[in-house]
Amino acid sequence: MAKKGLRAWVGENWVDIANKKSDGSYPKCGRSGGEKRKNYPKCVPAAKASGMSRGQKASAVSRKKKAEAGGRRADKKPNRAATFAKRTRKANGGIVNMRDYYRGML
Repeated sequence: MAKKGLRAWVGENWVDIANKKSDGSYPKCGRSGGEKRKNYPKCVPAAKASGMSRGQKASAVSRKKKAEAGGRRADKKPNRAATFAKRTRKANGGIVNMRDYYRGML
């Protein structure tokens, strides 16, 4: 959401990737009335959902489920979970950031 603004953000088509429909599509984010869903919703824009692999979607839903299970629920606010996992040292060629790189030199 780089410099698009709140109006553009609200106008995007948000879908719930945690609860796939039987036809393969995703329901709109949010619930109406007393609607029940199998999993706690993980909402992303439809454009982002279509660009994610099956493994990325499963990983994002897993992170959301973990955040909701162990997170703060006393105030009834949803817990935010990252859609994409942070890069690890192995994926980044052994260097997480430049501070780690220079720390070995000093």
